[in-house]
Amino acid sequence: MIKEKACRNCRTIIEEANVKECPECGSKSLTTFWRGYVVIINPEKSEIAKKMGITKPGKYALQLSR
Repeated sequence: MIKEKACRNCRTIIEEANVKECPECGSKSLTTFWRGYVVIINPEKSEIAKKMGITKPGKYALQLSR
């Protein structure tokens, strides 16, 4: 089982093993300590995406820790 990581910068959830940087923003600040997620399909029409500052479709962490 692969332990998903979340980017501390853009909150993108990364499901691939052995990733050292975020494929979306290039940040190297990743964590396995996150809770909850939201899947954004159409960021232009999503109120949640607007409040979170998300502009691309994807899976994003709601709460990050550590």
